[in-house]
Amino acid sequence: MKALALAVLLLAVAGCSPSSPEDDPNTLRVLAGSELADLQPILDELKRATGVRVKLTYTGTLDGVEQVYSGQAAASYDAIWFSSNRYLQLHGGVDQRIGIQTKVMSSPVVLGVRQPVAKSLGWDTKRPTWTEIADAARARTFTYGMTNPSASNSGFSALVSLTSALSGSGSALTEPEVTGAAPQLREFFAAQALTAGSSGWLADAFERRVRGGDPIGGLINYESVLLSLNARGTLPEPLVLVYPTDGVVTADYPLTMLTGASAEARGRYDTAVEYLRRPEVQRPIMERTYRRPVVPQVATDGRFGGGTLVEVPFPVHLDVANALIQSFNDVTRRPPSTIYVLDLSGSMRGERIDALKSAMLGLSGADSSLSGRFSRFHGREQVTLVTFSSQPANPLTFVVPGDAPQPVLDEIRDVVNEWRAGGDTALYDALVVAYEIAAEQVRAAPERVTTIVLLSDGERTSGRDLAQFRDFYRGLPSQPKAVPVFPVLFGESAESEMAEVASLTGGRTFDGRSALATAFKEIRGYQ
Repeated sequence: MKALALAVLLLAVAGCSPSSPEDDPNTLRVLAGSELADLQPILDELKRATGVRVKLTYTGTLDGVEQVYSGQAAASYDAIWFSSNRYLQLHGGVDQRIGIQTKVMSSPVVLGVRQPVAKSLGWDTKRPTWTEIADAARARTFTYGMTNPSASNSGFSALVSLTSALSGSGSALTEPEVTGAAPQLREFFAAQALTAGSSGWLADAFERRVRGGDPIGGLINYESVLLSLNARGTLPEPLVLVYPTDGVVTADYPLTMLTGASAEARGRYDTAVEYLRRPEVQRPIMERTYRRPVVPQVATDGRFGGGTLVEVPFPVHLDVANALIQSFNDVTRRPPSTIYVLDLSGSMRGERIDALKSAMLGLSGADSSLSGRFSRFHGREQVTLVTFSSQPANPLTFVVPGDAPQPVLDEIRDVVNEWRAGGDTALYDALVVAYEIAAEQVRAAPERVTTIVLLSDGERTSGRDLAQFRDFYRGLPSQPKAVPVFPVLFGESAESEMAEVASLTGGRTFDGRSALATAFKEIRGYQ
């Protein structure tokens, strides 16, 4: 007993735990896409079978790409695991950052269409082309949800497939083809009824819409996400999976070593990929995550359709890929209307208001990083600022022109630089003002995608409370009521109240307590 007590004491003095996973020397540290969270049970089994712990740290697509090609990822990770490395590998010099790549599973980006819509369009018996899908969208006989191409690989993959089809390109896209397809793409995206920055959240939001009686016709997403959504059994009827005949872009999930990793990490990598590609492991990956196996010993089962799929050529030049994203943001997508409800109360003094200013200045063009360039305020976007302390200030609205946006962005920066903190926290009064503005904006321009971002570093101390806001919200007409709120947790935010606001309005919370600017950029994928 004395020996055991001494051992425990020594561990306590050393500041560690005998079972702490962070101290496990047999850990493979992996920077990964958030959609891989569903693999955790498989990874737990890998640890039990081999002793190797695969620790995933999640990041957004563009942030992950930037960390790799800048060399930052190599300082903290041994490997990366994204849905695809194609966009990453367009960046010059990245081949010096990444080493061996091993495909673990795959999933094409296809359509899930509600059964009555599929039947009316004939897609339940005959596979359409992307051009036929675009024609249905233009005629509004098909409305859909799709992730934001600047935030999610599934959205970008769909954009590549669609642009290739509409441009008539039989090979990798060129910049003139991207420009030439813009008018047709604009008509296609006019039928988009739902957007998101993540494939999983998009599926959840689609389910809520359908169960609430929304007539939205379908969803563009990974095959795995669509099959998983069907498997829940929570939709009125399963979606019909539609595989365009002229091709798809497939995610191949390569587990990839970083070149700076140690020889010991390479050994753990080899152990992990050998385990994950075993036939007896590929089967449960297929059965649990609905992704296709990549080893010939395991055949796909009857849930996977489309026969032999045509793979659409991916852009071979970074300028073309970036032009696709830029054109989507500034030209072809439904223009956004974003309403920022921002706390300038006394508790925001000092570092907190500095962080808020930095985040908003970044969206106004001061952030020159890859993720910053694609998350800035876009051409045709309407930006409304509703600051509050003891009461809401007068709202300020700006419209960013598609051409020569800099003067308007400078106006926003001038306003942000003048912010000063002081007073109480009339949080819900300000949120009511935001919804009153949203009602006017939706009525005046229903083609816009309207969202509200809410930031406060503490609880409401004056004005309406949550219950009073809840009553106000429930009395709203259907159109402004459909505008989601994306609360940002910051400082001593009332986390449970912010979660309720997000749930009530169909939004989601974002954690800005460690990196506020990152949270603000992440939200952009949902706007």
